[in-house]
Amino acid sequence: MNEDELFLIEKAKENLKAAEFLEQQGFHDIAASRAYYVMFYLAEALLHRRGLAFSSQAAVNAAYGKEFARTGDLDSKFYQYMIKSQALRQMGDYGHHESVSAESLRQVLTWAREFLEAVETYLRTED
Repeated sequence: MNEDELFLIEKAKENLKAAEFLEQQGFHDIAASRAYYVMFYLAEALLHRRGLAFSSQAAVNAAYGKEFARTGDLDSKFYQYMIKSQALRQMGDYGHHESVSAESLRQVLTWAREFLEAVETYLRTED
């Protein structure tokens, strides 16, 4: 892995630890946001591998879908995880009368861990 990829992987791991801590403290909305960013940073790391960088979340998500989900380079379920997690992040960050449930948060954290493992494996095998 190159320096940019390592930086983004570490950033993803930090966000995962933060999300897990926030879950333990009962801050489900904020934890869901951090869990989404785990996947966002992982997608950025993968895109960096292909020499691609973007300045917006929408562009990163779309490019990840095109470069990895559609091609089958990684299971398309990870793209679905990102989309669903982003919706929960938006609910947690901007919802006026809704909050992220403990069950939904546990699911997003499971997805984030699974995606992290898949990305690390992919990047190692591509070295």
